[in-house]
Amino acid sequence: MTDAPYRGLGWAHGALTVQRLGAMLAPVTFLLADGRQVSPMQVAPWAGDAGTEDLPGILRKLRGEWPCVPFGYSVPPDGFSPDWASAIRPGDPDEELHGPSSNADWQWQPAEDGALKLALDYPEASPIARVERTVTPDPDAPAFDCEFRVEVREDCRLPIGLHPVFRLPLAVGGARLEPGRFDHGLTYPATVEPAAPLFAIDARFDDLEKVPGRFGTVVDASRLPLTTEAEELLQLNGIDGTAALANEAEGYRVRLTWQKEHFPSLLLWYSNAGRKMAPWNGRHIAIGIEPICSPFGLGPPTAQADNPISLSGTPTALAFKAGEPFVTRYRIAAEPL
Repeated sequence: MTDAPYRGLGWAHGALTVQRLGAMLAPVTFLLADGRQVSPMQVAPWAGDAGTEDLPGILRKLRGEWPCVPFGYSVPPDGFSPDWASAIRPGDPDEELHGPSSNADWQWQPAEDGALKLALDYPEASPIARVERTVTPDPDAPAFDCEFRVEVREDCRLPIGLHPVFRLPLAVGGARLEPGRFDHGLTYPATVEPAAPLFAIDARFDDLEKVPGRFGTVVDASRLPLTTEAEELLQLNGIDGTAALANEAEGYRVRLTWQKEHFPSLLLWYSNAGRKMAPWNGRHIAIGIEPICSPFGLGPPTAQADNPISLSGTPTALAFKAGEPFVTRYRIAAEPL
């Protein structure tokens, strides 16, 4: 059916499902070389709960991996460090979190055998005309490749991001984040979740194992799940286009690779049971490993303007040209430890 909410693919090394809502990809099961099956992508536990039909599209059936254009949302400058408060530009208060691509039902498109393809036409008022997404399993490995294409109506600069979210083991510290080489990391320049802060505000670091904490502590942000409830963000700038999550408790590694010239930063979303309001209800434990060209997720006007990240030499918005489709490719693969 052309309007089926989900479609799936199976191949010799796994199986995957894509949903129309947000073009989100999950669950995914990989068959490893040693014969074990692993499912690394997160599926939020509230899908189908009473009242979820009233949630924004991005939250209704939150899961797995999907593209975000534009990346971020409008925020007021209140509570930000001075450098960031002066850099933040107001946006449309009604703007959807991470853009229409994250909140709308995409349309299935004809695709080659062994692939799934979807497309979404943007509202006429948007500079973006259309986005397309193709997911292709690797016939020879426990891996899949994604292609994301953007067509614009007019020349523009926008923040853009990918949004993979990975499941974590139950055991505290049972997984290890393994980012590729990066120039420097930054903590969020305000408070992400007032009830569950962990990292210092607007601090710089060079080692994910030694991130400045909110109360003068030093936090090992590479070991997951965290030892304390938290809802936090870190951004690694000048990263080399690779990151991995070694799930030591379950004996596998999942690796993400992308085009660093398109996504020069990596946003790490620590969702460690820190949000207590519905639908989260303190039950979401996952890690977002998100390649971005954005200043955290502070919205298009801030991304387009001078801000502390762009002024440091890391771009926070990509240039798109009418008549020249933008195409980027990335890959998620698994292997035994």
